[in-house]
Amino acid sequence: MIPENTTISQANLMGSIWMVAAMAAFAVEDALIKATAGLLPVGQVLVLFGFGGALVFAITAARNRDRFFGPAIQSSAMRYRMLFEVAGRVFYALAVALTPLSATTVILQATPLVVVAGAAVVFGERVGLRRWTAIWVGLAGVVIVVGPGRDTFSMLSMLAVLGMLGFAGRDLTSRAAPKSVSTAVLGLYGFVAVFLAGIVIAVWDSKPFIWPTSTTSTYLSAAIGVGVIAYSFLMKAMRTGEVSAVTPFRYSRLLFGIGLGVYWFGEKFSLEMLIGSALIVTSGLILMTRKRIAIRPRKNPAYELELPSLSATESNES
Repeated sequence: MIPENTTISQANLMGSIWMVAAMAAFAVEDALIKATAGLLPVGQVLVLFGFGGALVFAITAARNRDRFFGPAIQSSAMRYRMLFEVAGRVFYALAVALTPLSATTVILQATPLVVVAGAAVVFGERVGLRRWTAIWVGLAGVVIVVGPGRDTFSMLSMLAVLGMLGFAGRDLTSRAAPKSVSTAVLGLYGFVAVFLAGIVIAVWDSKPFIWPTSTTSTYLSAAIGVGVIAYSFLMKAMRTGEVSAVTPFRYSRLLFGIGLGVYWFGEKFSLEMLIGSALIVTSGLILMTRKRIAIRPRKNPAYELELPSLSATESNES
């Protein structure tokens, strides 16, 4: 018993370290994209970022002899996942580029709350009064951060909310995706969604693409590299320790995102953002105290859903 407990403890410690490292990398990725978006059109940034990331995962999938196409890829869950991914990417990218990074990072942390609420509505998961209360308290924290009614309120703040809702939809459909789809293939299609989101923004924005300078090329290359590393770290985290022990460390992203926003972009961390962050994190931790349960969607027993922990596919959340 002692060796077994020691092994579990060590696995949880390593998983937690991988998770913190992944969240730090995701925050750096956001900061690099925000910096690049100040020099290039947002659509172009996402097109190049999505292409680079997709290329890396395509090479990885090819080396692993993974299947790029087939019935599993063409399933309805994968199609819906792609649609939500594109929507989440479009709005979140605009939020990162046009609004404070610190506030955008805080709002993104409400994704697990929406995932649990969506699972109750879509998949019929039983969510008790305690968990519903936690969800509504967390969403109240989002409202406080967005700040409707305050003089500093901007409709641009809703971009992060829409992006968060898109990612929540992606996470729900990801759990219904066939398990035969490999991690590398999911990463490939995730970055393809980023590429498509860039095209959508480019068409809507109508700004001509600019030939990247050495500075923008460095930022983009670094963002792609850090994004792939973050994805890999997240995979290690979710597959090393117990989900209930590892997942709470997702909220370390708040510290990194806010820190980079203040240090790199000169943003200010307000009292409202502090209160909203506390409500969101507390609500998320309350949801995680319940053991995860496996749920099968009503119409397709071949798919499985796990909640409230976030799956490995959420690496493209940022």
